[in-house]
Amino acid sequence: MSMGARTVTQRHQGTRVMEGAGGRLRRLIGLPQLDQVDPFLLLDEFKSDDPQDYIAGFPWHPHRGMETVTYMIHGTVRHGDSIDNSGVIGPGDVQWMTAGHGIIHEEMPQRTEGLLWGFQLWVNLPARLKLCDPRSRATRRCRPPRFPPCRSRAGRCA
Repeated sequence: MSMGARTVTQRHQGTRVMEGAGGRLRRLIGLPQLDQVDPFLLLDEFKSDDPQDYIAGFPWHPHRGMETVTYMIHGTVRHGDSIDNSGVIGPGDVQWMTAGHGIIHEEMPQRTEGLLWGFQLWVNLPARLKLCDPRSRATRRCRPPRFPPCRSRAGRCA
């Protein structure tokens, strides 16, 4: 199957939501008007230079059967989980957590001068992986991977 150019069928700016203990977010994926993007469950942007918008954070809460990927642009977030992982991620860092059969974790923005800005993507795990062991890992100063153009034997993307 060849993937040709696709047409944008819908645009939206996201919706302001409050999550956790009062963190203000902009939800981009995970809304009734944008529900056809499986395996992506949620995409939230957190961006504010007012600590009152984020300092309450996201205290201990459970996840199961999915993954979260948090990417920081500005500021820092302290994270911890029930399998003894903890740390702080900052600009350019990525925190990747696989909830698998279940994990409890927290994400607590750290008060800093200036902007706190990042994104968190929730990805639904395929059925065969939903009960895998939970795990968490951080990558420092992440640069998005670059992939060479794909080629098939016929010379075009497959």
